[in-house]
Amino acid sequence: MIARDANGVLALAKPAGVLSHPNSAGGDARAMLTCAYEDGPECYVWTGPAGAAGRLWLLNRLDSATSGVILAAASERVALAIRRQFARRQVHKRYQALVFGRPRAANEVWRDRLAIEKRGGVIRTRAAGNIPAEARCLVLARRAAEPPLALVQLEPHTGRSHQLRVQCARHGLPIVGDQTYGDFRLNRAFARAAGSKRLFLHSLETRFSYELDGRTFAFAATAPLPEEFATAMG
Repeated sequence: MIARDANGVLALAKPAGVLSHPNSAGGDARAMLTCAYEDGPECYVWTGPAGAAGRLWLLNRLDSATSGVILAAASERVALAIRRQFARRQVHKRYQALVFGRPRAANEVWRDRLAIEKRGGVIRTRAAGNIPAEARCLVLARRAAEPPLALVQLEPHTGRSHQLRVQCARHGLPIVGDQTYGDFRLNRAFARAAGSKRLFLHSLETRFSYELDGRTFAFAATAPLPEEFATAMG
């Protein structure tokens, strides 16, 4: 746990390769918590030592390959208050990513139209559709050696499935290690040289305010960037 407030809002630092929640009701060894999960209320459930039922409401999700901040709440009342902020786009998120290529601008806003499909429980997003997607891309560092790399900060203004991964690829900056939307040839060469096959996308910071019992509370959490990012940049 990296942050918690008095109302039971908490933030966890999810490692790459870990599921935000189980893919089955009975639990999954790859999930963030190895206990049952209820899809309807979107909460983890377990039985405590004294037989009392425990619950933890999940507030956001990250792709299993993405690391970083993930949010939860200890009560449904608080969970509903924060989910309203997500619905209103009042939750501010910062990601960092390692990308192949040379960004054209040091700071720009990407506005694209996406198509999102779900087949057999698998989501795929294409950079050709009618769903608006917007994000800011800020270049933090560049590596000129071949292949050229850049460390970028990504601030999504919309929350579409796989949005940042698809937008990076759409703008000629595929994320290192992206096995779905990335550059497969460069990924293979990078994995051989660096010894890492992870997706280099990290949810760095999440912050928001929410209302409860007539009061306003602010919450912020930061998950430090994994060392692999700095190592890859040299």
